[in-house]
Amino acid sequence: MNGQGVDLLDEAGQTGEFSQSQDFKGQEACVKSVRFIDLFAGLGGTRIGFEQAFKEKNIQTNCVFSSEIKDHAISAYQANFNNEDIYGDITAINPGAIPDFDFLLAGFPCQPFSSAGKRRGFLDERGGLFFTILKILVSKKPEGFLLENVEGLVSHNRGDTLAKIVEELGRIGYHVSYDVLDASDFGVPQKRKRIYIVGHRQKQVKLSGFRTKPSKISDIIEHDAPHEKTAFTARLEAMFSASQLRGKAIKDKRGGRNNIHSWDLELKGPLSAGQKDLMCEILKKRRYKKWAEQKGIQWMDGMPLTYDEISTFYQVDNLLEMLEDLTAKGYLTFEHPRDLVVKDGVSTRVPASHVPKGYNIVAGKLSFPITKILDPDDVAPTLVATETGKLALSLKKGVRKLTVREGLRISGFPESYSLDHLDYRKAFDLIGNTVMPPVIKAVMLKVLS
Repeated sequence: MNGQGVDLLDEAGQTGEFSQSQDFKGQEACVKSVRFIDLFAGLGGTRIGFEQAFKEKNIQTNCVFSSEIKDHAISAYQANFNNEDIYGDITAINPGAIPDFDFLLAGFPCQPFSSAGKRRGFLDERGGLFFTILKILVSKKPEGFLLENVEGLVSHNRGDTLAKIVEELGRIGYHVSYDVLDASDFGVPQKRKRIYIVGHRQKQVKLSGFRTKPSKISDIIEHDAPHEKTAFTARLEAMFSASQLRGKAIKDKRGGRNNIHSWDLELKGPLSAGQKDLMCEILKKRRYKKWAEQKGIQWMDGMPLTYDEISTFYQVDNLLEMLEDLTAKGYLTFEHPRDLVVKDGVSTRVPASHVPKGYNIVAGKLSFPITKILDPDDVAPTLVATETGKLALSLKKGVRKLTVREGLRISGFPESYSLDHLDYRKAFDLIGNTVMPPVIKAVMLKVLS
């Protein structure tokens, strides 16, 4: 049954025995218990916040159905929720076969609307999962729902996507409210803005007037966690003080004083102070649009610059020697700029061989084992699944990666929640995609007010 949903596809409609609750009116006096379903469940962060809100109001909750497709998410969910059955692909399940429930929870996939993705919206099959949610709401007619998604949903397709979602939810009988809330205002030391969409059959829920609760990274540190020394952390500690490292990103991209680059760490070979300065100037100046105009090509974000072009903003007697040494060591590449070409309606970049080659920062960021060192006196940036496992702290004992427990704390999970059975990479893959329980709790308390 786990991950398959086979038993839900029979004609009988339901499997197992489920407790019946009174009609959910969003009023404490009217409710003794509430049944809910948890779709795209992940770690169960939405469920945790939901249950915490109702527990505060002395209302019992009963999760009658959960759905998730990622294997290690299913493993984590079952390990923390009494080994419950979890059903797989929600699109393969007949809505009528889902047990009756009062409230639907769904942090439906965000990639179609995220700036980190291709922003294809409903054209992406994951974006179309909203209509699966809609079908379930039409079939089961619950009292309410809570949906969570990325902030980018607000502006996607000039706001038309969100307008369509609100229109469809209103059409089937719900009063719909939504707002963008930042987890860092709810006691979570992470800057994570998400849109929360609430629907209720009986009333319009007011998503405003929340009490803010500040937090910072120092609140979640495991001070007794072991420090595993690596060649990379040793180099960081040798070249920078603990205070210099705090709050720094480590990547070969823009960022000024907030970035540490491969050349700062001399990862590809020793460099002079002048060469490091030159690298930073090229990193910044190569974005100027005047270079494209002079070369007669379409602008690209990171234009290879010739010796003559570089000499207009960096004048030293040994400039050519510096550039050739940086190229030989792999900090720079010597290449043609790439012009924009449209063929059969498809735009692509191709080397402009008629334009002189120039010096450019090696494409892409280096695959650093650590990409961000958090500042204990600040909050973390929005965690992204692909980089969450590369976060670190600079403490008295030295530099070390974030522990899984710290990752859970930085996402607002209770101490009772455990990912001890998962390896580090899989644990942080889930943490980087999770919903923040404290924000869900605050939203649901508004529903219950």
